[in-house]
Amino acid sequence: MRDYELVAIVNPELDEDGVSQIVDKVTESISGRGGEVEEVKRWGRKRLAYPIEKFMEAEYFHTRFKLNPRPVKELEAEMSGSGDILRYLVVKLND
Repeated sequence: MRDYELVAIVNPELDEDGVSQIVDKVTESISGRGGEVEEVKRWGRKRLAYPIEKFMEAEYFHTRFKLNPRPVKELEAEMSGSGDILRYLVVKLND
């Protein structure tokens, strides 16, 4: 398994429970694909550098996890299909 980091920008119209559900869904998706979630940090609401879908602020969260390469593509496809995750970035850490 490889080490990865994920930063996601979540729809600011969601309440605290909605954002928590998104974070839980992502961590469950990683675990369900045989990965290990090492750390989850909620960064809170931050101002965006440019509008995304007419939003100027959004909720951020950061996750460190271990996962095999193929399921990472599946995870990215799942996040792309989510209407509540506005943007995300998955980065492979050094081997």
